[in-house]
Amino acid sequence: QVHLVESGGGSVQAGGSLKLSCVASGYNFPNCGMGWYRQAPGKERDLVSLISKQGTATYSDSAKGRFTISRDNAKNKLYLKMESLKTEDTAVYYCAACAVYSGSDIIGHEYWGQGTQVTVSS
Repeated sequence: QVHLVESGGGSVQAGGSLKLSCVASGYNFPNCGMGWYRQAPGKERDLVSLISKQGTATYSDSAKGRFTISRDNAKNKLYLKMESLKTEDTAVYYCAACAVYSGSDIIGHEYWGQGTQVTVSS
């Protein structure tokens, strides 16, 4: 059974930093692309960042230059380092595993964590 457990969320002032972690189990972690998504109150879930099984990272425009995604295949862990946080980064952040493709486009992920709350105050 696949489990994804996020941690590291919390409350921080604007301009601060947080590092989210996701520990995975129940599947072949190194063989799957991973991602971070977020959902703010009243909004849809949005992509934040992706990392391929080879370690290639991509970011949403809002995350670019402030967030860094990484993975440790030896520990089955995914990370998201977030810096220069803004109030608009407030959301529940979700870890996602095993990208699903349509052609070369990622259209979703097979597995999801329960999420961790990030609250950024002004």
